[in-house]
Amino acid sequence: MRLRKDLEIRQVGEDFVIIEPDQGMMDFSKVYTLNETAAWLWQSLYNMDFTVEDVIALLKEEYDLSEYDQQTIEADAQQLLTTFKKNNLLAED
Repeated sequence: MRLRKDLEIRQVGEDFVIIEPDQGMMDFSKVYTLNETAAWLWQSLYNMDFTVEDVIALLKEEYDLSEYDQQTIEADAQQLLTTFKKNNLLAED
């Protein structure tokens, strides 16, 4: 899978938002807020093909996840990708 290339991430204060810059007037129903970890993942995954396993590997490299079991880490990574897909943030195959 791949993130949509036409979307941009911007920091607004302490928040991170994904916007569709080509939409003309700002449609706030098409602005997506990310927490710091999700924003970091977005920037890490941008312009590359990736799998849920890639997301898990990035998280393990960046954060100490030793207190979490593998199932929890996998479920969280899958939930993030499901949210990206549900909100049309992934490129069509």
